[in-house]
Amino acid sequence: MALFRNLLRSPAVARPVPLDPADGDPFAARGVALDAAALMGLRHLARRGAGRATRNLVGLPGGIVTRRRGRGSEPDDVRPYAEGDDVRHIDRNATARTGTLHTRTHHEERDRAVLLLADFRPSMLFGTRRALRSVAAAEALALLGWRIVGDGGRIGLVVASADPEPISLRPTGGGRGMGALAGALARAHALALAAPLRPDPPLVPALARAQSLLPAGGHLVIASALDDPGEGFEAALTALAERVSLSLILVSDPFERAPPPGLYPFATPDGQRGTARAGRRPPSADDRLARWARAGLEGVRLDAESGPESFAPLMERLDAVL
Repeated sequence: MALFRNLLRSPAVARPVPLDPADGDPFAARGVALDAAALMGLRHLARRGAGRATRNLVGLPGGIVTRRRGRGSEPDDVRPYAEGDDVRHIDRNATARTGTLHTRTHHEERDRAVLLLADFRPSMLFGTRRALRSVAAAEALALLGWRIVGDGGRIGLVVASADPEPISLRPTGGGRGMGALAGALARAHALALAAPLRPDPPLVPALARAQSLLPAGGHLVIASALDDPGEGFEAALTALAERVSLSLILVSDPFERAPPPGLYPFATPDGQRGTARAGRRPPSADDRLARWARAGLEGVRLDAESGPESFAPLMERLDAVL
């Protein structure tokens, strides 16, 4: 697995060059650069198929989805009174009309704060089809962000990168929050592409920043391949899970799922260079997803080559359990 990570960090595969000099700067190519306007334009995909019936939903075992009821101010329905119901919620009109006690239930009031952690460390700046894994991660997070603010929630951001001053945003709602998120993602990605190749820093500091920005009961969604999360990552996850809920968007590239046999040049961040033969297949993305689920970090697999059209249903599924 260490050799495979070296291949992912190789400038020969991680930073594509244009086939034609007329194509211009490879770092500005589609799938390599991250455009804030394009992330804002994903709003139509995020809201597709999402109506009132899908709002304020929570997933239950067996794939069943149901509304949450609580003590909020928005009425949900009227039903016959049952022992233990709050007498303050008795519906006088329904009781007078039917001659039996009826009570009114309400939607649960929830201040849904979701923090999105985008992994833009050097190993994520890699891709063999359509887009870098970092770009696919940002697209998925933008889709999820649009769904959250569309349902009245707030979204924030922490970027994990080699930058000594990483970007972060406190959770904010509405279009203003999404505008700030899209701009911050594009700016952080441009800085990551321009930075010199260096080892991946550990993700623990990013988790610490996330904890400082999220209220208790909030949600943290990590978009990463988790090739090398660094020392102390699982222990930090365990501690964080006591305050917030955790979800994972595991980003995967076709090369890592099925590397074509052959010889590949590689360069490591410490300056070593060589040629490696792709032999044994690394653990599959599904195996890695299951491994992190056992560690308490459940989520979905995101195939970077598929694109936002395919990401949208996955984000709808993830949104339903946040």
